[in-house]
Amino acid sequence: MFRRRLAAAGALVAAVALVLSGCANQGGGQQQGGGSQAGAPSQPTDAVLPAGDGQGRCAPGTSIAYTGTIAGQNAALGIAIVNAVQLAVDQHNAANPNCQVTLVRADTGGTPDTAVGPVTAVINNPQVLGIVGLPFSGESRAVGPALNAAGLVNITPSATNPALSTNGWTNFFRGLGNDAVQGPAIARYIQQRLNAQNVCVIKDDSDYGIGLAQQVTQALGPAASCQADVRTNQREFSAVIGQVQQANPQAIFYSGYYQEASPLVQQLRDAGVQTPFIGPDGVKDEQFVVNAAGAADGALLSCPCVPQEGFTDFTNAYRQAFGVPPQTYSAEGYDATTILLQGIDRGAADRAALLNFVRSYNGQGLTKRFQWSPTGELTQTPVYMYRVQGNQIVTDSQI
Repeated sequence: MFRRRLAAAGALVAAVALVLSGCANQGGGQQQGGGSQAGAPSQPTDAVLPAGDGQGRCAPGTSIAYTGTIAGQNAALGIAIVNAVQLAVDQHNAANPNCQVTLVRADTGGTPDTAVGPVTAVINNPQVLGIVGLPFSGESRAVGPALNAAGLVNITPSATNPALSTNGWTNFFRGLGNDAVQGPAIARYIQQRLNAQNVCVIKDDSDYGIGLAQQVTQALGPAASCQADVRTNQREFSAVIGQVQQANPQAIFYSGYYQEASPLVQQLRDAGVQTPFIGPDGVKDEQFVVNAAGAADGALLSCPCVPQEGFTDFTNAYRQAFGVPPQTYSAEGYDATTILLQGIDRGAADRAALLNFVRSYNGQGLTKRFQWSPTGELTQTPVYMYRVQGNQIVTDSQI
């Protein structure tokens, strides 16, 4: 998955024992959600952290890279990750005077077309032993063969298209659950918690949006009675809104990114459509809330990312370093970086050694236990639902 954060957009906070009441926010009478909200998990006592034991040794110039959007499309999602990567590297270097790891930043622009050049530059830099990235599924697919050929381990903290782990790549590892996990969880929530049996599924034209929409539609079955499409960078949605109004669904699921979701939900509300709006992790960003200018209030947002507000030390350090709280996939990016740093500290001095270290890794992070299948999928894949409350995104429940 998936612009610099505005400090005014508040931190994620744990909401306890509240019932989702979307229609109080959206002007209807149907309860949205239901049941108690899950508190955010606390930091595991055995979580592996970037500092390690302080005894790391590595050659001067040893580097890892963040490859992903920094100033391109949906850049806020990438900034949340690269900030966490930088934090992990800084904490590691402060604790390990004999291993000073350099972070190389490669801005892919967030699209398949713009990712090739920056990734090629990383591949051609022999000091880069591993990468955290790429955030988005489309760019991951485009550069995956080249990364695999280079034997350069990459841990994505946010790319969720299930097909990425079916290409035979031996260097690809996913730091979260894929959409074959998230999609059915969303569908269950819509049908069981929202009691919606008539759902309109709207998707964008990205690999991520298409793949997730397919998973949700398949899981919904006949309940997915309305289908609509939007384009990347689209800003006017009258035709889509007309389809929604004609279908009169009980819920709307949007499969895509916040860049299009913000004007879409705003125009839906302006047209009088008060139907519950559900988006995925690509929408779960404070910029969705800011750009929607109040229209996002009450929206539900799923994510195979763990609430971060219980990770107090991490949250405080991130806020002190960057002036804003961590956002979607910050903690996952921090965990992925920690694993690469652990491998370097334990003597992985080249790409092959670091790749082998990650393949056999089994350790607790902030967000989950990290252990991968031969295809690079995790054995633990939690999914959470969040919701927009005023100008904040707060935790609803684990789904």
